[in-house]
Amino acid sequence: MIQSQEKPDRVLIRIKDLTVEKADEVVWVRGRIHTSRAKGKQCFLVLRQQQFNIQALVAVGQHASKQMVKFAANINKESIVDVEGVVRKAHQKIGGCTQQDVELHVQRIYVISLAEPRLPLQLDDAVRPEVEGEEDGRATVNQDTRLDNRVIDLRTSTSQAIFCLQSGICQLFRETLIHKGFVEIQTPKIISAASEGGANVFTVSYFKSSAYLAQSPQLYKQMCICADFEKVFCIGPVFRAEDSNTHRHLTEFVGLDIEMAFNYHYHEVVDEIADTLVQIFKGLQERFQTEIQTVNKQFPCEPFKFLEPTLRLEYREAVAMLREAGVEMGDEEDLRYLGSTKMCQSLVKVVYDTDFYILDKYPLAVRPFYTMPDPVNPKNSNSYDMFMRGEEILSGAQRIHDPQLLTERAQHHGIDLEKIKAYIDSFRFGAPPHAGGGIGLERVTMLYLGLHNVRQTSMFPRDPKRLTP
Repeated sequence: MIQSQEKPDRVLIRIKDLTVEKADEVVWVRGRIHTSRAKGKQCFLVLRQQQFNIQALVAVGQHASKQMVKFAANINKESIVDVEGVVRKAHQKIGGCTQQDVELHVQRIYVISLAEPRLPLQLDDAVRPEVEGEEDGRATVNQDTRLDNRVIDLRTSTSQAIFCLQSGICQLFRETLIHKGFVEIQTPKIISAASEGGANVFTVSYFKSSAYLAQSPQLYKQMCICADFEKVFCIGPVFRAEDSNTHRHLTEFVGLDIEMAFNYHYHEVVDEIADTLVQIFKGLQERFQTEIQTVNKQFPCEPFKFLEPTLRLEYREAVAMLREAGVEMGDEEDLRYLGSTKMCQSLVKVVYDTDFYILDKYPLAVRPFYTMPDPVNPKNSNSYDMFMRGEEILSGAQRIHDPQLLTERAQHHGIDLEKIKAYIDSFRFGAPPHAGGGIGLERVTMLYLGLHNVRQTSMFPRDPKRLTP
């Protein structure tokens, strides 16, 4: 027989809720020992919960003996403790703590979980701005050490803020699209053939045969459009077997994917996706200022700027801007692979003062076989990319929904039709004109916060050299 839970002997208060309004109240707090410093008959502790912390004082007196002060001073860093204390208004601002106007005068302290005495990295080192560390010789923590000990690294105030904000991006993405009438779907991640005929796929054993990890949910999004769902989105893992060891590539990332039927022009979809991202940016500004400021303490960055409506440039306009700035490139070269996107961003920022923009009408020659050609100029396509701070975060297009044209374009690209038979067959029973795209969650987080590596915004990153933890 399962017994009912006993009534708790303490009500725990969140550290972030300890303000001057609670002065002189007796409270219980559970937190980690962030730092401890003994001084005579006193011990100063800093207690931490996520990115919030408060100073706690254990002093010899009515409620604390010398032995209690010594006990508190010797509790290992990162141990979890329950503390009973009186909230006192601070005589002056307490630097280094988020709760700067109050401190906790400890009456009782219990160790709930004792951490080992030797930590693989020090949290204070892990949140120190790297430039500062280089200037004065104080320790910082390199990326591999962080990722090898990710559980500890994720406890830092910076990491806590990053992933709270990233959760907000998913929430805002979902809220916005549901409000717009989209249906959330879940798509298979184990598939029978490489997505849309792509080559960079992971092969997995599937009973007596082989299967693949999905590079994209695109086929299934489009099948849902063919099944008259009209507007769909999904949030889920995406796998890319690309041997790319760059600051922005991962072999597994979270895709925020959208697909939508349109009535008259694919720009209906472009505008809907752009507005969705703008609503996310606005929501982050309104709801996550504490997290943004926390990250900025370690990684200073200018606030993210965007326009309403979103700036949309045609590809030829971007090429003209780059040529005027001295970049030599042909009309049908892909500026993403020429390393020119950062320069393009600089030019856009100077002229339009925005960190977010769209490039439309890419040359057909640099886009996948399923991209709809521009009916006005056959060298162009009805495709688009979206950029944040000069880096691509979405690649999208109007899809070819006519099976005959799709077959011709696949043959033009030299793709084995048998491998994409299921894809082409999806359009044989009537398909509405539609378009969509896929957004990389980790890239959006990285670029919104102005960080320098996508591994900072992947909780447990996977790349060609890392498969653990």
